[in-house]
Formats: sequence, structure tokens, C-alpha cells
Amino acid sequence: MPVLYVDMKIYIETERLILREWQAADLPFFAAMNQDVQVMEFMLKPQLTFDETLDFYNRIITHFEEHGFGLFACELKETQEFMGFIGLSIPNFEAHFTPCVEIGWRLARKFWGKGYATEGATAVLKYGFEVLHLPEMVSFASLGNARSMHVMDKIGMHRESRDDFVLPLPPYPPCVLYRVQSFY
Repeated sequence: MPVLYVDMKIYIETERLILREWQAADLPFFAAMNQDVQVMEFMLKPQLTFDETLDFYNRIITHFEEHGFGLFACELKETQEFMGFIGLSIPNFEAHFTPCVEIGWRLARKFWGKGYATEGATAVLKYGFEVLHLPEMVSFASLGNARSMHVMDKIGMHRESRDDFVLPLPPYPPCVLYRVQSFY
């Protein structure tokens, strides 16, 4: 997994993906993705307005500035299309497993079912352990989100039902928690 530093911006390249810092040109595509009720099915809101997407975008940028890592914009290497995000974040709520670093992803529906989330998340795990030297990463999803749980399983994360929790944010969905410890 090559990690390239270009103008001090972090890029992770996989066979089919580029994970990079965000560009203003990503915003319209990100907003359209966040309007798709199928993409947002297991999120806290069924759709985000443009202003809500802009606020999320700004929080992603701020997270990079404050922590040196974040949710990378993801593009398809072959076409340079914006696909969504895959990356790391520090949750801003309290739970039995916080503070922690979470690995997460959200891709536009046209990119589902092709292994892109698994490919990108695998590279991000490696980055988190090899470059950031994190001892552990977590991921969580609403209880019914089988697609995300499948990705968590495929990237080597493990679930123990005693770790499951209710997200302390409205509408307070029950969630599963997966963990992986450094394998380096």
C-alpha cells in the first residue's frame, strides 16, 4: 500500500482507489450522495440538506487539521470519480469504548457491491497501524446494517455482543461495535 505525500497532503493508493484529502469540487457529489435515502438508510437522518452536508464537510476538514488524519475522500482511480469517503475519525460522544479511533466509510450507491469499501478500509487499517501506530481501531453500525457489518468482518474486525450499545445521539439506534487490534 503506497502512501504518497504530495504538497503535504496524504494519499493512499490501492489497486483501484485513491484515498485523499478533500477538494471543494467534491462537495456537490458529496451532497448528492447524502440525499440518497438508500445510502443514508442507517444514518441518523434519512437525508442531509446541502447545508448539513457542508457542515459535515467542514467538520471533516477540521478533523484533519486537528488530528492529522480523517475521513479521506475516495475516488475511483480509473475514472477519477468521487465515490464517497473511507477513513478514520474520533467520535464526539461518550460510550464505554471512547475515546477511540473509528474506521468508517460511506460510498455512493453506484459503487456498492464491488469490494471498494473492503479494499479502501483494508488500506486505512494498515495506514492506522503502520503510519499512525494506533493500538486499536473500532467501527460501529446500526444493528440492521448488514452491508457494513460484512465489510467489518472481511477486514478482520471482531464483534463481541457485550460491546453492542445504543448510540447516544437521537434517534438513539442500537449499534454493533467491532474492534481490531494492531497486527503489526
